[in-house]
Amino acid sequence: MKHKTVGIVGGGLSSLTAAVRLARLGFQVKLFEKNPTLGGKMNQFRQDGFRFDTGPSLLTMPFIVEELFNFAGVDPDHSLDLIPVEPICKYFFPDKSEFKAYKDGKRMTREFNRLFPQEKKSYVEFLTYCERIFNTSVGLFLFTPIHEFKKLLTPQIIPSLLKFYQIDPFRTVSQAIRSFFTDPRLIQIFSRYATYNGSNPFTAPATLNIISYVEYVLGGFYIRGGMYRLVEKLSTLAASLGVEINTSSPVESIKYQNQQVTGLVVNNVFIKTEYVLCGADVVEAFDKLIEGQASTTAKLKELEPSLSGLVFLWGLCGKYPQLEQHNIFFSEDYQNEFHQIFRNLEAPDDPTIYIAITSKNDPTHAPTDCENWFVLINMPYLNGKIDWIAQIKVMKQAILQKLKIFGLDIESHIVFEKTITPEDFFRIYGSNKGSIYGISSNSRMTAFKRHANRSKQIENLYFAGGSVHPGGGIPLVMLSGKMASDLIAEKEGIHVKPNDSLNKWLERHPKTNLKEFATQFLTL
Repeated sequence: MKHKTVGIVGGGLSSLTAAVRLARLGFQVKLFEKNPTLGGKMNQFRQDGFRFDTGPSLLTMPFIVEELFNFAGVDPDHSLDLIPVEPICKYFFPDKSEFKAYKDGKRMTREFNRLFPQEKKSYVEFLTYCERIFNTSVGLFLFTPIHEFKKLLTPQIIPSLLKFYQIDPFRTVSQAIRSFFTDPRLIQIFSRYATYNGSNPFTAPATLNIISYVEYVLGGFYIRGGMYRLVEKLSTLAASLGVEINTSSPVESIKYQNQQVTGLVVNNVFIKTEYVLCGADVVEAFDKLIEGQASTTAKLKELEPSLSGLVFLWGLCGKYPQLEQHNIFFSEDYQNEFHQIFRNLEAPDDPTIYIAITSKNDPTHAPTDCENWFVLINMPYLNGKIDWIAQIKVMKQAILQKLKIFGLDIESHIVFEKTITPEDFFRIYGSNKGSIYGISSNSRMTAFKRHANRSKQIENLYFAGGSVHPGGGIPLVMLSGKMASDLIAEKEGIHVKPNDSLNKWLERHPKTNLKEFATQFLTL
């Protein structure tokens, strides 16, 4: 017998995660996505023989994905083919030097000996510092809905609360990194990880240095066939569990009476549900879908949105062996770049360029002797100051000129082009002011200001996605879907086992032992 009905708003990763879990627990689940395809910003595009992932390009913390498949009764090893990405990224600096970053200790040693021999001890100390942040915060922030006070007062969480200072919340990302390294190139490499959740490394809390640990110690992965394979697998799994999936079905409002959810209005039709889980951007949801909550809406609008971005999907004729699957071309003045984006709310004069090329691993993603380039530059969220049609032309030339410096004269080899602007992120995905990652983490207390996974104002209304706790990025939005669905189950008296996915993953995929790594790294 099915439990009560849950209506889910949106078909992104958080919503699909929640749908799978709730259906597995016996709920009747109805999911509504306004676009023709599922996945939200994690999507794909095909044309003229080229295939592109249009959203995330790297999977970290794959144990989150594994836990979901295990929970649903599916063998994750038969579901997704995960490929460790090595090098993790190739970096190009304004002084024309180049550096390949690896998880693998021997190859990372070789690169440090070549470019940063004086910083080797600092690198080991930095990773040890990042490990302390990870060990202290993973149970507290990543696996726990922190707005649920009772869940913080448990034997598992109280020790982390008592060691709160160890997550380094009072310095900025940049300040912490500068306390370890002196070479500006290394400072730039590790500062960039604040952008993984759309934040400014010069104002975001140093707690975000946890991301460096995740990538360099636990590793980064690519999903063979494209990152969108995760969406395809989850949508198939959800359907097999009985989830009613409705695409091209925009939710027009979330209805409630006497401060309790009653259902959804979709295409002018009222659909009764006992619960609603909203995976849409929480700021837009309160502004457009939930009436009578002016105070909450106003507070949410005061929070600073994350970075947005300008994306070029380029189909290129030719092969470029000097590039890896992931590449970064840094700006000369990183601090000024973020000052322009977040303070002046303008396009940067000298943008940092990210290029992902999945055809390096999946040759079928481009025609013979061609490559598919996903090119991203950081941009401010929508503020009315930028003419995006004109900006596309300006930024394209800025990118092409910077690439020429490194011997990549590609303009005449571009045989296909598609652009995605902040206006597109707003129009297609309904993200607040076109932001990519929801709410930024540009203040010490932002983590606590993110909206909770359970509404305090409306009973049986829950939230998931990058704009709520615990934040943006593949693993975090999936965890938000888990938290919201587990809270619904708990409301119905259904016990869900604590998350032990990390330990199970590490039993089969050992992380880098930092003591052994240090011995090898510092002596070779």
